[in-house]
Amino acid sequence: MNMSNSIFDWLNLIAGNVWLYGGAFFLVLGILVFVHEWGHYYVAKLCGVKVESFSVGFGKELFGFTDKAGTRWKFSLVPLGGYVKMFGDVDPASAKSTDGVAEEDSEEIRPFTEEEKGVAFFSQPVLKRAAIVFAGPAINFIFAILIMFLLYTFYGKPITPPLSTSVIVDSAAYEAGFEPHDKILEIDGKEVLHFEDIRRAVAVGLDKTRVFTVLRNGEEVELSATPKVETIEDRFGFKHTKGFLGIISPGNAIDISKITKIDDEAVQDVEETRAMIVERLGQPFTISMPGADGEDRLLINPLPSLNKNIDNGDSQEFNVLVLESSREETFLKLPMGQAFTASLVETKNITVSTMEALGQIFVGSRSATELGGIIRIGAIAGDMAKSGFIALVAFTALLSINLGLINLFPIPMLDGGHLVFYAVESIKGSPLSETVQEYAFRVGLVILVGVMLFANLNDIVQLIR
Repeated sequence: MNMSNSIFDWLNLIAGNVWLYGGAFFLVLGILVFVHEWGHYYVAKLCGVKVESFSVGFGKELFGFTDKAGTRWKFSLVPLGGYVKMFGDVDPASAKSTDGVAEEDSEEIRPFTEEEKGVAFFSQPVLKRAAIVFAGPAINFIFAILIMFLLYTFYGKPITPPLSTSVIVDSAAYEAGFEPHDKILEIDGKEVLHFEDIRRAVAVGLDKTRVFTVLRNGEEVELSATPKVETIEDRFGFKHTKGFLGIISPGNAIDISKITKIDDEAVQDVEETRAMIVERLGQPFTISMPGADGEDRLLINPLPSLNKNIDNGDSQEFNVLVLESSREETFLKLPMGQAFTASLVETKNITVSTMEALGQIFVGSRSATELGGIIRIGAIAGDMAKSGFIALVAFTALLSINLGLINLFPIPMLDGGHLVFYAVESIKGSPLSETVQEYAFRVGLVILVGVMLFANLNDIVQLIR
């Protein structure tokens, strides 16, 4: 397929799903922007600061209303962010302040009255200003925790036992000595509760050597494995690098008609395959099956007790090879206390994993091409919407955590940059000069625009390729 055909196929895919992908993206982004700005707004009101406008989006106002307190609530033309403009701010970014206000029907600036100073943002004590700024990212984390708490309570938390049902031959796990039915207890001394813990630690860690404590036949065994780095490409052409260990989680049974080899010996038909499997039940052996990139070879050890009906023609389990009694990803509804704790732990895990991945990009061990912009986020949002409401809600929680985390980065123009200025002010006893702040905000703007351009151009380049 040539480049022009590839681009045409992608455009055709997007055009056929424009309402789904575009709608899902702007719905999720709009909700998260509103939540973030509402955090600033709510704490500002608690601190007695007057809020002039609350905007979802930038640029020209499309529609809105003014409430009794004089705040203009509006939706603006460019729906890629938002802002809360407080009394005394020159601009929505709070990069500059003013010492006066323009009279109605006049260009003259008069000084603030004492009453106006009391409700102006920049006249507030540094702790109040820091609280107002911090409230935006904080509410994003709180919102994500709330989403996961509700999901775990009323729908269930995805639970997969940390078991190795089979091992991919020649993988890092195979070379390290993993065996079928190993239960992973710890990774580098950290307790493992679910298979998702293994997947996250290995994927983000890339080729970092890990020490695994596994339970095998009632005894604890330590295995040292160095995951292999692999690059996967989704259907849009976006590439993601991750560590690959090579153990298979509990999953569905295997249709033995798909097996092409047993212990590297080719099988002719289903009858021969079944007979060879029955002979080997209760002992380790390898099977080969067609895979996405050729042939997949797995080391398995199916138990006789789970495969009693593999040769029973009257059973639904006829010609079905069961590797493990546990199934892939069951959803377990948690009591409210456990659900809250689990949502806190998951938020922490996502935050740590994101920071680790960003650190790898910074030092060069992970490619910067994995930074995605609005195109990639829109593609993921659309795919989540196609997967169902629950998947889209879970993605919203993930994106909320990332939005809160990014806004805490100590870059001028972001909330984290403002917090750095306020920390310096609290130590120094006075604000940094307006000149220093102005140049800092210019640098921050250049950084943000540069990252946004890189991320979105990167999306476009990968789509074209």
